[in-house]
Amino acid sequence: MTDTNTLLEARGIGKSFLGITALDGVDFTLEAGEIHALLGENGAGKSTLIKILTGVYTRDRGTMRMHGQEVTPANVGEAQALGIGTVYQEVNLLENLTVAENLFLGRQPRRFGLIDRREMRRRSKALLERYGLDIDVDALLSSYSVAVRQIVAIARAVDLSGKVLVLDEPTASLDAHEVEMLFSVLRKLREDGLGIIIITHFLNQVYAVADRVTVLRNGRLVGTKKLSDLPRLELISMMLGRELQHITRDHQAEDATVASTAEAPIQFLGYGKRGSVAPFDLQVRPGEVVGVAGLLGSGRSETAFLLFGIDRADSGTAMVDGKEVTLSSPEAAIANGFGFCPEERKTDGIIGDFSVADNIALALQARQGWAKPITSAEKTALADSFIKSLDIRPADPERPIKFLSGGNQQKAILARWLATDPRLLILDEPTRGIDIGAHAEILKMIEKLCAEGMSLVVISSELEELTAVAHRVIVLSDRKHVAELAGSEMTADNIMQAIASSARTEAA
Repeated sequence: MTDTNTLLEARGIGKSFLGITALDGVDFTLEAGEIHALLGENGAGKSTLIKILTGVYTRDRGTMRMHGQEVTPANVGEAQALGIGTVYQEVNLLENLTVAENLFLGRQPRRFGLIDRREMRRRSKALLERYGLDIDVDALLSSYSVAVRQIVAIARAVDLSGKVLVLDEPTASLDAHEVEMLFSVLRKLREDGLGIIIITHFLNQVYAVADRVTVLRNGRLVGTKKLSDLPRLELISMMLGRELQHITRDHQAEDATVASTAEAPIQFLGYGKRGSVAPFDLQVRPGEVVGVAGLLGSGRSETAFLLFGIDRADSGTAMVDGKEVTLSSPEAAIANGFGFCPEERKTDGIIGDFSVADNIALALQARQGWAKPITSAEKTALADSFIKSLDIRPADPERPIKFLSGGNQQKAILARWLATDPRLLILDEPTRGIDIGAHAEILKMIEKLCAEGMSLVVISSELEELTAVAHRVIVLSDRKHVAELAGSEMTADNIMQAIASSARTEAA
């Protein structure tokens, strides 16, 4: 590829929101006739970069060029006029309209001032033939599979724009056959000279279809490389932000031995849900921290949702104290002594306009039932005790929780579940997006709870952190539990090796 083949170029792109840096000097280039994967964990800056390229956001600094000419799309319409089209994971078409109406929505061919449906039908058929689709364009879009809807959305985007196609998680809801169907379309578009940017979390799919990859982490560019020159292990290392190294805590082997001899009152046997997580076995003992590791999209959070009853398993059994239980809802999980701190703290964890005291009392109130309301005095006393023990700042139980820092919000969510005295506490990315001081305090709290006999499942993309606090680590890849590591085997190196080995096996 030469510079003359560069289709889209972004240099030194910067973007901040309310003083928080989302992108910091990011460079990105897209060549004509290439499929370019954009990768990174949650919060890496992928979505922000894409929204700048497609006119949703305006960059704060940096330059953007199409065919060497500087451009600044102020909105999606201007980006489309420049030749940049986007298809999102949730196909942004109208299912109550026909295929033809979706393809030409807002630009219908007209005859004598009226929509020329015969011409629209003819153009639609001709357009879809380029993608190998022979379907009834007069049928409602809702009558077709997700894969066909994706291809219709791509056909519309390319017909509107025709130079750059951005695909955000296009395969998330597709089965293997549908994925290959979509990839055949993308390969044809590449041959036609289109530049394609694809965001996905499936590494085997990246290697199956992409030519180059750009990795972002914490709003910064890690690097851009050809896939043919990039081993899977190196790509995983780029995404997770660490070189391969053996990191274990001094007491791992002893902890693993003690845990293995204890009873396991909480067990999940053959537990899973189609389309979410393949069936797995998991036992959690008192005083044990079970870590869960994997790349974004590997099934980490989906595993937590199953354990806590947010999603209902369609296979396997859950056992508590030797008795089978049905975790049909979070209420059922709470009744069995489970607690859950979600990854998305602001959207799934806190109720921003509620006070700190109200937020802390939520789980306890849910467990004892709304017919027995906790009084304001009881809420304040409960909050005061946790504000003191967890050092939540500012120490004001009546302050709306949305005004607290991320670290103090996280402590308040932990307090919510500690107030219920749970036997199993599930923590999904407990230290993400918080300052260093709060980070260290939460890790100390995990060790303290473990020492007091609580069972914990800790999900984290911070591998060194995970190997420091866990007794065992379950490794996930492509929504399957692929390995379990303990003792001296539990290192960041071995976790990434397990992920990479699974990705190679899936691709074979």
